Amino acid sequence: MAVYIVLLGPPGAGKGTQAEKISSVYHLTHVSTGDLFRENIRENTELGKKAREYTDNGLLVPDEVTIAMVEDRLKKEDCKNGALLDGFPRTIKQAEVLDEMLKNSFDAKVNIVPCIEVNQEDLIQRISGRRMCKNGHVFHIVTKPSKVEGICDECGEPLYQRADDNSETVKTRLNAYNETTAKLVGYYGAKGVLKTIDGNKSISEVSDAILAAIDEAI
Repeated sequence: MAVYIVLLGPPGAGKGTQAEKISSVYHLTHVSTGDLFRENIRENTELGKKAREYTDNGLLVPDEVTIAMVEDRLKKEDCKNGALLDGFPRTIKQAEVLDEMLKNSFDAKVNIVPCIEVNQEDLIQRISGRRMCKNGHVFHIVTKPSKVEGICDECGEPLYQRADDNSETVKTRLNAYNETTAKLVGYYGAKGVLKTIDGNKSISEVSDAILAAIDEAI
């Protein structure tokens, strides 16, 4: 049986770190919308060309393009056993489309939705210390430093701080999350697949809680 997991949590909650653990334990492909956009744009696919028209102009990529990218990715061979979705869905509309997509194209459903909750003060600290490379590998100067300062362990590319990874813009991003993605808590809660995870604990404790929840669900 294919397993589909949607990982929720505000910016800085540690979704990327936990996604690596979940993917490794359950042999699931980590499908990140951020990675999908970069990959399609880099490879200049038809969907990438459409996405670039918006991103180059500082506009949000419309749902139909994002949804098409996700569906195309889920149909690849490495997703035959399911996938861990990170960054999608972001809205109720996208969640409804995902449900239809999984049912009609894969005869499946979302099995569990771990939602990592972290207090706002910690989120600001976490985000301001985050560093990443151009290929999307993420580190943190305190909780997950690279072996060589300023250099990605995975690909050797320089690490940098995203322009919006600073305390001045974090509140705006958190407000955006609360206005849209956070509504998914109610959506998935009503379906009985939501599992709230205390993200204020250590990385290993958060991992243990998520893995226990998944084991119970599948």
